[in-house]
Amino acid sequence: MPLAVLAPFEIIHPRHGNAPLVVASPHSGRNYTDHFLKQSRLTPFALRRSEDCFVEELLQHAPDYGASLLHATFPRAYCDANREAWELDPSMFRDMLPEWCNTSSKKVQAGFGTIARLAGSGGLIYSRPLDFEEAEYRIRGCWYPYHAALASLIDGSLEKHGVCILLDGHSMPRQGQREQADFVLGNAWGTSCAAEITATVEDILTAHGYRVVRNMPFAGGYVTRHYGRPRKGVHALQMEISRHLYMDECTLQRHQGFSSLQHVLSGIMAELAKLGHRMASR
Repeated sequence: MPLAVLAPFEIIHPRHGNAPLVVASPHSGRNYTDHFLKQSRLTPFALRRSEDCFVEELLQHAPDYGASLLHATFPRAYCDANREAWELDPSMFRDMLPEWCNTSSKKVQAGFGTIARLAGSGGLIYSRPLDFEEAEYRIRGCWYPYHAALASLIDGSLEKHGVCILLDGHSMPRQGQREQADFVLGNAWGTSCAAEITATVEDILTAHGYRVVRNMPFAGGYVTRHYGRPRKGVHALQMEISRHLYMDECTLQRHQGFSSLQHVLSGIMAELAKLGHRMASR
């Protein structure tokens, strides 16, 4: 199995200063290798519906405010960094999975484990079973390096500031309901970050006229729940952005709302950087 041409992640470090803030995008990668495309029964366009399209671009000004920006280059349909490392569906594989794999989680049952059975559009990705060796190759080559990088950034912030705010950026499809939220802020029902962090983000968004809800239907995935340890100084907040705000979901192209939304998100990161400094000085 040929290695991907790109490294599994990219880190853009602060251009000046250093804030106790890490910004991440685990689902916006779009390095679809020929090997993966040959394995899939879906078109590249159908696979892209699993992406959090362009989220790393929406958040690209994070380094201007002293934050490191980490984003995966591998697609979510290939390997999902917002799951446990070995959250796998046994029905997808020719051979028996090791007993230490998590084969019964709700995400696995829904078709969206670490190696997904379904694309975001609901279509089956594979026409034939995979070897476990394939999952192991992807997880060890993508999942582990991504999380090693994320953990290193968090540890670096803790060492320097004694605190770290992790903003984990995602996007969500619009379901057609007029009342659907523009943003969902997931803080694992108040357990993954200090209340003032969620309130800061929510206040900025509502001041711009966006409809914001908390934890429903996204309370935070593996990243939020695993890294969010407020008592140890790590505060993780998942932010889901409705795609209709910045892109055409039919063509997967950015539209005229992209720049204005990017400006709002830059303001959020600026305020989180300031808040992180205040928390560090307490």
